[in-house]
Amino acid sequence: MIQIQLPEKVQFIISRLEAAGYEAYAVGGCVRDSLLGRQPHDWDVTTSAKPLQVKEVFRHTIDTGIQHGTVTVMIDHEGFEVTTYRIDGEYEDSRHPKEVTFTVNLVEDLKRRDFTINAMAYNARSGVVDAFGGVEDLKNGIIRCVGEAAERFGEDALRILRAVRFSAQLGFSIADETKVAATALAPNLKHISAERIQVELVKLLVSAHPDYMRDAYALGITKIVLPELDDAFATEQNHPHHMYNVGEHLMQCLLHTRADKSLRIAALLHDIGKPQTKTTDEDGIDHFHGHVAVSEQMAVDILKRLKFDNDTITKVQKFVKYHDYNAEPNAKAVRRAINKIGVEYFLQVLELRRADTLAQSAYQQTEKIERIDTIARLYGEIMEKQQCVSLKTLEITGNDLIALGVPKGKKIGAILGELLDDVIQNPENNTHDYLMDKAAELI
Repeated sequence: MIQIQLPEKVQFIISRLEAAGYEAYAVGGCVRDSLLGRQPHDWDVTTSAKPLQVKEVFRHTIDTGIQHGTVTVMIDHEGFEVTTYRIDGEYEDSRHPKEVTFTVNLVEDLKRRDFTINAMAYNARSGVVDAFGGVEDLKNGIIRCVGEAAERFGEDALRILRAVRFSAQLGFSIADETKVAATALAPNLKHISAERIQVELVKLLVSAHPDYMRDAYALGITKIVLPELDDAFATEQNHPHHMYNVGEHLMQCLLHTRADKSLRIAALLHDIGKPQTKTTDEDGIDHFHGHVAVSEQMAVDILKRLKFDNDTITKVQKFVKYHDYNAEPNAKAVRRAINKIGVEYFLQVLELRRADTLAQSAYQQTEKIERIDTIARLYGEIMEKQQCVSLKTLEITGNDLIALGVPKGKKIGAILGELLDDVIQNPENNTHDYLMDKAAELI
């Protein structure tokens, strides 16, 4: 019998429910992850006890979703969701069941779950309860729906995107019959809220296989949730610097980008405006003049549509805006670039530029990477020397200018801008005395 080491608090919950005469099991993702040798993020418990019976067994509970059978049991200020075995009723909105019916049959509860690898339960008494071949699919690396795929996806369209997301997280392939149903029912994703789509897309993008977004395209998912990517896959790049179409270039860029949420989103969207800006010259060479500005605006529009938070939108916009910024590899130009881009974003923009370059053709690629490495080294030296790259570290302030007799208003900003430009050109000039003398000349 397969053994899983349950956390002490989870075992306590199961034991208390069993002592009260009920069945109880760890269920779902925590069982899957345990069998894969991964550390589960959450531990969920399923039980034959009804919600009010669960509340009778434990002293401290929270009615998380009691109408759907879920009670959160608090153990030493840590919450664990305990849900009654249930059978879902008819799904009316491609997302939620109209009603749920409680049952005392564990297998009936497991039957309503999305994929076989998520439809397993475990306790020390019974071992792994696997009625749908989840253990076998884990061994073979397969994402397969429980029962009829069309039924599972018809109940909850978000499962279509979740299939790709789990595939990307685990490096698994999607079973053929599950793919067929996903393709047929992908249009139902239009019924799913932007917030829920966003959560799944982010999990996919920060996974070990972000390029599996390609599968979302192949299955017709992005046609509904990110149609701009479909245009990217349909746009060729006949140019010496490129070897992939725009969509595949974005996939390759994702692979060279570390698993940071904003960076990965920027990698996905940095060239999303290329289809709209493509021209072809008389030699058959494709050009995408102005694609950066178009991509920047499209990225913002897409992220707003998907209800992303303002902080993520700000970062992605900044990364996309400057991903093609080509500073000269010398200290003066790098200081100017840091000032333009922002010290807090500069290294991440360089990361994206490197990933973008590695996703291009081999033409001049070595030289491009060497240039990026030089700029990164110069950035490190500039930071180490604490050279001034913004008004924040300029050794003169607006108050100093007011003391010199400059009236409040635009002139203060103009003078500070000139002084900063001077210091960026010549870092040694960032002294209070020098800048006061220089300011006096500018008044």
